[in-house]
Amino acid sequence: MKLISWNVNGIRACVKKGFLDYFSEVDADIFCIQETKLQEGQLLMELEGYHQYWNYAEKKGYSGTAVFTKKKPLRASFGFPEGEEEKEGRLITLEYEEFFLVNVYTPNSQRDLARLGFRLDWEDRMFEYVTHLNESKPVILCGDLNVAHQEIDLKNPKPNKGNSGFTDEERQTMTRFLDSGFVDSYRMLYPDQEGAYTWWSYMNKVRERNIGWRIDYFIVSEKLAPRVQKAEIHCNTLGSDHCPVKLGIDL
Repeated sequence: MKLISWNVNGIRACVKKGFLDYFSEVDADIFCIQETKLQEGQLLMELEGYHQYWNYAEKKGYSGTAVFTKKKPLRASFGFPEGEEEKEGRLITLEYEEFFLVNVYTPNSQRDLARLGFRLDWEDRMFEYVTHLNESKPVILCGDLNVAHQEIDLKNPKPNKGNSGFTDEERQTMTRFLDSGFVDSYRMLYPDQEGAYTWWSYMNKVRERNIGWRIDYFIVSEKLAPRVQKAEIHCNTLGSDHCPVKLGIDL
């Protein structure tokens, strides 16, 4: 099974920059996107052979997630379980016979860390939610998690220590998650690979010089780890300030 995750930073803009060509070429079984930045009815995606699931933010032109899947899931849910409000369209869960697929766009704590408290509250809710799912069947979680977990996951760790996406608190939430029955598929296969990034600033020539961060992930339950066959970063695919990441897994 082939899965793709991509923060498209606005799907309407990304479509104009070749999204559909990449989508067709990669031919994924499940294709997840984050930061769609649109409301229902603003874009008609004709994706033959795929079921589409969209979670729109209440705020216009902001956040949002979507999943395109060849196999129809048993059920789909949007946001957290009933009673837990989630207005930013950041979470889609599809349940299949063998596993749960969780597509997530984790809140950014912002440059001045004004949203760090909100972000950490989100992390607590996600941790409880996903670990609960994992009790009944394995989980594949993907998306823009807005954190570089280790120093190897960004080009300049020392000057960025304490900055959004590389605070001790954010990194610790990832450590907690990975210590609770989950595996970072890319680091499992490539524990020492440097220069493997999925996001680059739009500043001049930053991407060309590969001054980036790895903040987009496929995280799998430990039960699924032996089935992981591939973990790739498609860094040459343009159209967003992020690039797609791929998981190949035998299910």
